[in-house]
Amino acid sequence: MTHPLPRPPSALIAARLPEVPPGRRVAVAGLVIVRQRPGTARGVVFLTLEDETGVVNVIVWRTLFERYRRAVIAGRLLRVTGRVERQAGVIHVVAEEIEDISPLLDRLADADAEAPLPPRAQTG
Repeated sequence: MTHPLPRPPSALIAARLPEVPPGRRVAVAGLVIVRQRPGTARGVVFLTLEDETGVVNVIVWRTLFERYRRAVIAGRLLRVTGRVERQAGVIHVVAEEIEDISPLLDRLADADAEAPLPPRAQTG
């Protein structure tokens, strides 16, 4: 049985991206592991996001980059909403909206700091 795909603002995990038909609008989220802005790409930025299930390739057109410049350049954790595209067997999300959700990482770190440490195992 196939589970329904989440709708934005929920985020689809990378592992489920192959199930999405081309042209469908989805939201994905992940840590930014690669930012590329090749000189030959005429201002297009390529992002690679990683979640717990895999990676997502994101294309950010120049006009959208100008709108979301700060998030694209400085964001550590992004949620991207866009259209799924397949080219030569590679799946991309063509960005329409980009949200910097990096503050969630700080909240996670704070929660870890407040959590009690597990008891140490008895040795000997």
